[in-house]
Amino acid sequence: MTLEETAPAKLNLALHVRRRRSDGYHDLETLFAFADVGDRLTAAPADGLHLEITGPEAERLEGGEDNLVLRAVRTLAGALPTPPGARITLDKQLPLAAGIGGGSSATPSLAVFQN
Repeated sequence: MTLEETAPAKLNLALHVRRRRSDGYHDLETLFAFADVGDRLTAAPADGLHLEITGPEAERLEGGEDNLVLRAVRTLAGALPTPPGARITLDKQLPLAAGIGGGSSATPSLAVFQN
């Protein structure tokens, strides 16, 4: 079984950065809308965890162990009694560091893969 999910671009309509937390991050208040374009995540069962990055923005994104997609999958897998293996493809359409939330949109989209 192969699962697919779009991680849509996010457009901030309003963004307020609030206090800095003890973990170094800031509390945020935001109002945003999702666009009809985005990165595409595909996952299929596999032995182990594998990530392939394709698409026009693939060259600019590293697929190493610190990749946000892999970190999110490892966190989800750690919450399961028997962590599954997966072959994940990230079709990277959104430009990096453009402020349109590609990475932060992809992470919650991975939740669909835990079922």
